Amino acid sequence: MSLNIDKSTPTFTPKKKKYKKEDSGKRIMNSPTTARDSSSPTRIVARSSMMDWIRACGLSGLAGMKIDKEELRRRLSMPQYLRLAMLDSIKKKDVDGGDEHFRSRSSDYDGTVPQSPIVVFINSRSGGRHGPVLKERLQQLISEEQVFDLLDVKPHEFVRYGLACLEKWANNGDICAKETRRNIRVVVAGGDGTVGWVLGCLGELHQKGRDPVPPVAVIPLGTGNDLSRSYGWGGSFPFAWKSAIKRTLHQATTGPICRLDSWHVVLQMPGGEVIDPPHSLKATEECHFDQTLEIDGGIPDKLNCYGGVFYNYFSIGMDAQVAYGFHHLRNEKPYLAQGPITNKIIYSSYSCTQGWFLTPCVSDPSLRGLKNILRIYIKKARCSEWEQIPVPRSVRAIVALNLHNYGSGRNPWGKLKPEYLEKRGFVEAHADDGLLEIFGLKQGWHASFVMVELISAKHIAQASSIRLEIRGGEWKDVFMQMDGEPWKQPMSSEYSTFLEIKRVPYQSLMINRE
Repeated sequence: MSLNIDKSTPTFTPKKKKYKKEDSGKRIMNSPTTARDSSSPTRIVARSSMMDWIRACGLSGLAGMKIDKEELRRRLSMPQYLRLAMLDSIKKKDVDGGDEHFRSRSSDYDGTVPQSPIVVFINSRSGGRHGPVLKERLQQLISEEQVFDLLDVKPHEFVRYGLACLEKWANNGDICAKETRRNIRVVVAGGDGTVGWVLGCLGELHQKGRDPVPPVAVIPLGTGNDLSRSYGWGGSFPFAWKSAIKRTLHQATTGPICRLDSWHVVLQMPGGEVIDPPHSLKATEECHFDQTLEIDGGIPDKLNCYGGVFYNYFSIGMDAQVAYGFHHLRNEKPYLAQGPITNKIIYSSYSCTQGWFLTPCVSDPSLRGLKNILRIYIKKARCSEWEQIPVPRSVRAIVALNLHNYGSGRNPWGKLKPEYLEKRGFVEAHADDGLLEIFGLKQGWHASFVMVELISAKHIAQASSIRLEIRGGEWKDVFMQMDGEPWKQPMSSEYSTFLEIKRVPYQSLMINRE
């Protein structure tokens, strides 16, 4: 499906690794993705948290042009009748809900079309309680009707009613509605989970052929913010610098557009088992698995099926167990969630109590590794056949990674040399190449060295599709997570639980800060 992207805005592909310039074309030749402009491949490189903070504060751009508040507002704000029409359509959940604003449009409206229309979704509960302050500041800079608190307006409501209202009147000949719909961009203020939620809802536009799909910029308010880091928006947002908000909005209108793979997860488990799925995983009536790989063993009469999408990573094992415990601890004691730094300290302390660094002596040694409960099948690039790959005996967590950022900006896959890539049959990793990098973590000490990039993780495979088969035995539960949203997955000793990951056929559009 073709995307109607404004040709005046450069489109490029984000890169995960950076080597010599003469190597920049290797991945393109070996990648299953569509052709791209190789004349000026722009790469995204992991940055330290300190550099992210400095850039977010705007210290690197203080010598540049000052952004005038009123001029910025004129460029970003839509005419009042459009703003009110969209808002009423959303509130009434009716595409026709804002018609009166078009019919009663002021006679003194001069027909001016907004130069860079923007809408903002803000998770006011993110960012260590700074959300409400940022929301107020954004409303001052743009308009109240263009800043949506996710507690009040859900992104799918914006897509189904707000954008549909613009589309309706664009088709009726309203030039301002037509140009606003064509040029609109979205800013998400929240963590990776919030960004993924908005991207998933915008994906409805792809499915229904409602082009163009608005690209997305990020104001990072979460704990890890790996998706934000990958596109240059940093790992945290400095609320002490009001000018940084203006600069972010300006860059959201001028930044080049690039593409991001997303991955669909299908989970099939024996009926009767109950899970508390994360927001990104929804119950479905049936599971659609690749039929070219037959399922061994018996199938229970009753099945429970779930489906969802992730953009950064899926993991199974001890890292997800630690994330699950921290998630529930924070929900039970919200006063502990004072900000990203506090969250990271609590997260690190909590991980020390979960057997991640030292398996309790009372545990059966045979239960320490995922090898005891897990089978992995993959499809490699440009290959239609499934292949079973061994699970390393020592691995206690397995991660399928799409971006180069994981665990608050770390690069566990590592900066692999071309000789090693060729030896292992790997290719350079990108966020839009149709491949996931699969690696393992042995225990907390190993993971710690990986996260400070002293060593690389245990490289397992690169895959265009993945199927996991989990059988309990003496294990009762296994922990999983998608983009930082963890859950406890019950297991049966009689029947297997299956999870399949495959690439979504369309790509999301992200705005790069650089």
